[in-house]
Amino acid sequence: MAIYLDEKFITMKKIILSIPALMLMATCVAHAQKVKSTAVPVAAKEALLKKYPKAVGITWEKEKANYEANWGGKSGEDMSVQFTPAGVFVEEVVAISPSALPVGVAAYVKEKYKVTKIKEAGKVTDAAGVVTYEAEVKGRDLVFDGNGKFLKED
Repeated sequence: MAIYLDEKFITMKKIILSIPALMLMATCVAHAQKVKSTAVPVAAKEALLKKYPKAVGITWEKEKANYEANWGGKSGEDMSVQFTPAGVFVEEVVAISPSALPVGVAAYVKEKYKVTKIKEAGKVTDAAGVVTYEAEVKGRDLVFDGNGKFLKED
């Protein structure tokens, strides 16, 4: 007894079976991945300790190609900084109260996202000294300039 399978059936089956794998990969790419300290390049760890010698209770995440160190506060993420694998400073984010965001952020969030609750907020300073602000709303990071003007969604 021979069993013949239609080629279209096999192709459809492959597509259906690969959808969960693709969804998992997309989730991993979109979010930072926790990494053990031993997986962080020495140059990044040394740069962190040189710039922030009082940092304790540090956890690490891989953020695209960079490494992000988090520490402080109840959540352990009141302060975060990113370094390249070579130890070059990228940016620092200091957690702030949503009420400390620039004027206009709350109004933008209410108008565009139909909510008034900003879950988390941060003041971001990049390597060039440029300051922006992040507001987390519905799982999205919204980025604003120092005047509260919307720049992008991260």
